[in-house]
Amino acid sequence: MIELVNVTKRFGTRVAVCDLNLFVAAGELFAFLGPNGAGKTTTIKMLVGLLRPTQGDVRIGGQSVADSRRANQIVGYVPDQPFVYDKLSGREFLEFVAGLRGMSGETGAAAVQAQVEAFELGEFVDDLAESYSHGMKQRLVFAAALLHDPPVLVIDEPMVGLDPRSARLVKDLLRARARRGKCIFLSTHLLDMAEELADRIAIVDRGRLRCCGTLAELREQLAREHTSLEQMFLEITAAGAAAVGDNCCPAAAMPVKPAEGSGGDGPSERTRRSS
Repeated sequence: MIELVNVTKRFGTRVAVCDLNLFVAAGELFAFLGPNGAGKTTTIKMLVGLLRPTQGDVRIGGQSVADSRRANQIVGYVPDQPFVYDKLSGREFLEFVAGLRGMSGETGAAAVQAQVEAFELGEFVDDLAESYSHGMKQRLVFAAALLHDPPVLVIDEPMVGLDPRSARLVKDLLRARARRGKCIFLSTHLLDMAEELADRIAIVDRGRLRCCGTLAELREQLAREHTSLEQMFLEITAAGAAAVGDNCCPAAAMPVKPAEGSGGDGPSERTRRSS
């Protein structure tokens, strides 16, 4: 469902993303990790069509994001900072987004109500958004991203501002969508969340892919049988920082394409146990 093929993004002389290759299947919850400035948000903006790669191709559902409106129509996007219109109520905002998605009349109203219930927005959905807390806005933006039930959901830092109950609601929702065959691309700094939810994990640093695979594959590659994801993350990014030559991308030892039978067949055994 998601393909990044030899993707590079430059801003002047600075390389934000370097020769990135990733493949994410339907039914896969994919965690995209890295320190600040690693290129995660730049990659996500290329995925959803807000930036164009300097080189390479980004494809959603087999279609290039740069050349096809269809690619953008099948994506839901939750940015790292929730944006809503302060002078609209939450319901009006959702109705506005439904209209942009071509969902009108009973279809749009039913979709709005379904998301109001799913994200427990009923208590404040008819208040002006300017009165919302950050967490309330985050839940509203999640609801807007899911109105059209997109096959691909791209999320940048989903838990910022959410209280524990809302965070659990979002985690359960992400698991349920993956079980239904939806593709979820998740960037987060919460390593315990990635360890709990993800079928596969990629770690990027300084715009370059350092490793990609299941948690077990990461441990095998590092020869760390019982190491936590946090410890592996620190080890991998420290090694990347020490690499000689900023324009030299060390080969990723992990496979970047899901193995046969992974991803599209639903959540991993670890994810099923945690649910």
